[in-house]
Amino acid sequence: MSGFVSTIKRSFAKAERDLDMAGNRTAPHAGTDLDTLAVSFHSRYTGLRMNAAAPDIDSKAARLLAVLGSYVDGVAIAFSGGIDSTVVAAAAFRALGTRAIAVTADSPSVPRRELEDARRLATLIGIRHEIIPTQEFANADYQRNDGSRCYYCKSELYDQILARLPALGVRIVCSGANLDDLGDYRPGLTAAAERNIRHPLQEAGFTKAMVREVAREWDLPTWDKPASPCLSSRLAPGMAVTSERTARIEAAEEYLKQLGLRDCRVRLHEGELARIEVPGVSIAKLAEASVRVGLAERFRELGFRFVTLDLEGFRSGSMNELVSLEMREKYR
Repeated sequence: MSGFVSTIKRSFAKAERDLDMAGNRTAPHAGTDLDTLAVSFHSRYTGLRMNAAAPDIDSKAARLLAVLGSYVDGVAIAFSGGIDSTVVAAAAFRALGTRAIAVTADSPSVPRRELEDARRLATLIGIRHEIIPTQEFANADYQRNDGSRCYYCKSELYDQILARLPALGVRIVCSGANLDDLGDYRPGLTAAAERNIRHPLQEAGFTKAMVREVAREWDLPTWDKPASPCLSSRLAPGMAVTSERTARIEAAEEYLKQLGLRDCRVRLHEGELARIEVPGVSIAKLAEASVRVGLAERFRELGFRFVTLDLEGFRSGSMNELVSLEMREKYR
């Protein structure tokens, strides 16, 4: 629990300072010892995860708007177009208007479909949107893919955004990390902590389920969008990350999507082996000769030597099982 409590203490301390600086605002929990507050918050969070009943969604949305409204000097949101960063962007625009900017990275690890979704969502929300090139593929530490790849990816993204803050006219950078991301193997959160990146969903007490509730309440089309990690996450640890490999994976997953599969992953292992993950109910469909033959042919055209279907089905983050215990402990 200590790591969770420390993170919550830092988040609330930052929120309290920002609210104090806002002038005529009263900081929530003012005068409360942060240790007591953090432990209390952890207890409430743990209880929430164990009980089906969630807090009133309107009050949770109001808390998120209050947190973002306390970023009085403006905020740049690391905006992927996923459900979490979309809710943060929508809330930031509601709370701050033109002082909120969505910033999306463009690199070979970002599927073109996702980049277009980010553009479309930013337009729908009404928020100013900047797309910036990132250079993580030029970093040998990133390419090595030893389990710390996400640390170097997020470091590059945040450094690029931070360098642009004067030109953007804002002073804070925030992410879409929610409470469910705490306590897990998340190298990107280490990179964020080193750069004082804010996490408004965590500060407002949001789990992933609450994020989806608010997105649905606000009529955001991504409310039920499946998670879509970067293409580099499909490579088994130890396999060098290259733009050629991520492009092949993107093309392979696009083929599966054209077959009507919404949740799917193409994992790349040594020997150029493609391991396909789809929901259990779709496994039989892919195994049918009428589908299987064409699928295998297309994957071979893309450069995969072996094409396999994972009988365990779709599992988000399954590649993390191959990350060494030492590396997972380092970034926990």
